[in-house]
Amino acid sequence: MYEGSTVAVVVPCHNEEKMVGRVIETMPDFVDHIYVIDDKSTDGTVEVVEKYLQRQPRRIKLIKHSTNEGVGGAIASGYKAGLVDSMNVTAVMAGDAQMAPDELSIIIEPVVRGECDYTKGNRLFSGDAWNMIPKVRYLGNAVLSLLTKIASGYWHVADSQSGYTAIGLNVLKTIDWDKMYKNYGQPNDLLVRLNIYNFRVRDIPITPVYGIGEKSGLRPLKVIPKISWLLCRLFFYRMVQKYVIRDFHPLLFFYMMSLVLIPVGGLFGLYLFIIRIFEGPVAVTSALFAVFLVVMGLQSLFFGMWLDMEYNKDLK
Repeated sequence: MYEGSTVAVVVPCHNEEKMVGRVIETMPDFVDHIYVIDDKSTDGTVEVVEKYLQRQPRRIKLIKHSTNEGVGGAIASGYKAGLVDSMNVTAVMAGDAQMAPDELSIIIEPVVRGECDYTKGNRLFSGDAWNMIPKVRYLGNAVLSLLTKIASGYWHVADSQSGYTAIGLNVLKTIDWDKMYKNYGQPNDLLVRLNIYNFRVRDIPITPVYGIGEKSGLRPLKVIPKISWLLCRLFFYRMVQKYVIRDFHPLLFFYMMSLVLIPVGGLFGLYLFIIRIFEGPVAVTSALFAVFLVVMGLQSLFFGMWLDMEYNKDLK
């Protein structure tokens, strides 16, 4: 227990036979339950975990997936286990040992004390993050974090892809985990769902851990387009769920105007450009009108973002 609250840790694993033992061995003593989720590993992950299970049968629970569901599906299984056991706080630490166990206390503390409902590690807070995180992953993370701010409404969350998190029991009871995105977009999907219910989310500075023998299954150039498309759909989902069904807000009009004016202005400008290249000069008023449409669209977009930021500024 930690300050009177029960604590569980979800350890999603897929082919982590080399590192999962280290994760279990270095788990802080205040952790009551460790839910190791084997996501249909093809190596010796299960055998390694079962050896630790024999030593700590009351603390460790091994949950095996019959099919590979993805990291999001593994985390959802762990959250369901935490809900069944009524754990006050359920954290997530990956099976590749890339999350420092001595930082678990600062991850769960705000949730334990009721200061927020969900905490998320921020690896980008450190000035050395650029030197410690592989460059492609760092840049990809930065792009997805920006898109996630827009899609989720949590404009203060800087490291959207970090999996080092802690969640309160009230959230476990609210979110439908069967509908959670089952792959690498799970953190983004969850943030959107948390915002719809106005849960408080806090960024916690943590230290990036790389070069310890871990092998990441993440392929940024393949994953980024998929998550970007997911974020686009999640943005519209949040707009409808939060600002239409649960509470109407005029920021919808600004977003709708921007979605109309920017494409129309851009296409009209492109049309004028083609005319200018192949046929000759175009009317100045036509060019100004295209610029006017784009500028008004951008202004509407920024107004919509600003109103969204104001509406969600207290969810920290």
